[in-house]
Amino acid sequence: MVLGGGEGDGTGCVLSGRDAGMDAALGALYGGGGGRKAVGERSAGLGGSAPNVARWLGDIRTYFPSSVVQVMQRDAIERLGLSALLLEPEMLEAVEPDVHLVGTLLSLNKAMPETTKETARAVVRKVVEQLEKKLAARTRATLTGALDRSARISRPRHHDIDWDRTIRANLKNYLPEYRTVVPERLIGYGRAAQSVKKEVILCIDQSGSMAASVVYASVFGAVLASMRSIATRLVVFDTAVVDLTDQLDDPVDVLFGTQLGGGTDINRALAYCQSKITRPADTVVVLISDLYEGGIRNEMLKRVAAMKAAGVEFVTLLALSDEGAPAYDREHAAALAALGAPAFACTPDLFPDVMAAALEKRPLPMP
Repeated sequence: MVLGGGEGDGTGCVLSGRDAGMDAALGALYGGGGGRKAVGERSAGLGGSAPNVARWLGDIRTYFPSSVVQVMQRDAIERLGLSALLLEPEMLEAVEPDVHLVGTLLSLNKAMPETTKETARAVVRKVVEQLEKKLAARTRATLTGALDRSARISRPRHHDIDWDRTIRANLKNYLPEYRTVVPERLIGYGRAAQSVKKEVILCIDQSGSMAASVVYASVFGAVLASMRSIATRLVVFDTAVVDLTDQLDDPVDVLFGTQLGGGTDINRALAYCQSKITRPADTVVVLISDLYEGGIRNEMLKRVAAMKAAGVEFVTLLALSDEGAPAYDREHAAALAALGAPAFACTPDLFPDVMAAALEKRPLPMP
């Protein structure tokens, strides 16, 4: 759809009412264009004025659906340098909260005045609660099934028998005269929920490009930590390593414990994770990183190889987000694939299935 009016827009159409309002809101953000600028052509009209931005935020929420508003807000922050305005509580109350806004707030965390921090936490909590509501139930259901299947026992109680696998395992004992199978061998599910059966370590790159992944991983970490049968550890890193496991009961605390930006030392982070593994055969390590390593590359690969040789299931996610194909270090990704640890991007919807496959030690459902 083309909106416009006046000679500068080239349409020859005069806009009025709601159409004029939509055109003004779009023009304030995208009117500068960056290309050739004709005489009298509009330029971006928000500038650094807080009143103008607040009015514009109200306008776009009036004219456009929430999904479009979120895209326009992100473009405004990136194109017009409005990040500083998010440090004002009044401005934060006016924006439409989403994962990308949370990432921006986290990157501004250290510069945020005390008067803004409570408002920022409220915005982040709203997004986190929305994500938990969307993702938690399916994640728990998928992983509970995987844990039950991975805990199969050979002498199950009657109500714990996996009849499908039991029948297939005893087909050789079929008695034609009775038209039945004699189940000499019973296969059943263990009671995985009564004790810790698996350990999961989420190792998250907190460089600036991984902002959305940090948000989703923190939410999933809290969901995993709520499952008694999984011992969950959450580690974030740049050139330093921070263990946020003791904050997993509140993903908002986890997020404000991160510090987006800075360098990357994957080797150091994996060394820390490796030191926390006590039951390799029952452990899944999930590295979430674009693999742009600033540490010692060969040592990083040796650690991955050592963990896999010990029985650890190692998963590498280049991104955990809905942002499309990520940028990543292809050489490191190829090296990990050669070790039997392929690296791929993962959407939040796919993550429960990836974790279920890792817990059951079966091929990962790579997109």
